[in-house]
Amino acid sequence: MQPRDFFVTYQELSQRTLPEEHDVRNYAMGLAGEAGEVVELVKKHAYHGHPLDAERVAEELGDVLFYAAAMATACGLSLEQVADKNVEKLRQRYPNGFEHQKSRCRYIGR
Repeated sequence: MQPRDFFVTYQELSQRTLPEEHDVRNYAMGLAGEAGEVVELVKKHAYHGHPLDAERVAEELGDVLFYAAAMATACGLSLEQVADKNVEKLRQRYPNGFEHQKSRCRYIGR
């Protein structure tokens, strides 16, 4: 399956579990909460000596993806549109690829 086809299929399948009335507050809070769970796994790895459990990370990232798809759906967007906008933003910000100096100075002069 091509990546774009995957996004379409994933978003369609994930919508099957959404209520008819979309509540963007729920999706935004779910997105933040699940991202927080990823951060918690990294914190325990970095500061508490836990091994980084890739399976748990994958599970939590899946939950992040679910809420991102739900939020996109509620806003009338496709995941493909969201990904395309992000790629275009990164192309404009880093036309020659990521550069540490450009990253550090990107807000200067705005």
